[in-house]
Amino acid sequence: MKTNDQNGTFNGPAEVRLVRILPGPIERIWTYLTDPEKRARWFAGGVCEPKAGGKNDLVFQHKNLSPNEEPPEQYKQMNESGFTMPSTILRCEPPRVLSYTFDDASEVTFELTPQGNDVILVLTHRASGEDIPSIPGYASGWHTHFALLVAILEGTTPPPFWATHKRLKADYSNTYADIQKA
Repeated sequence: MKTNDQNGTFNGPAEVRLVRILPGPIERIWTYLTDPEKRARWFAGGVCEPKAGGKNDLVFQHKNLSPNEEPPEQYKQMNESGFTMPSTILRCEPPRVLSYTFDDASEVTFELTPQGNDVILVLTHRASGEDIPSIPGYASGWHTHFALLVAILEGTTPPPFWATHKRLKADYSNTYADIQKA
């Protein structure tokens, strides 16, 4: 299994970490994290002020990511009208580290490291409080969004968003349940 297909790892009940190898250079990958138009192609658009304390609103409009796919019932409203998640940048060290708040009770950190012509992207999503049970869903979401990013960067056909997310959510939920039992 290639690194870009591997599931993330849970580092306890409140943290997931995913590693991807992306075609560089590092400045290119940085723009896909911070430029609202580029970020909207694989994740979420919205204002991004790349500085500590900067505004980083995430505007999710999944119909733009997978226009020919019917979303699950629970996401139909979000799919059509979109959803805005206010976010604040916590750490910004271009083009290597970007960290921001996510859904009020989480923190997301992207770390970029050049490796030859490629870039290693490490995402760490840490949840707290009531957000901890959502960590398997966040894991499957990031995995699915990164599959779209990889396809964009490599110039290949992106996978169907909702079908991929559904399959991965089941995988991550099972893995997470096993960790909770241990």
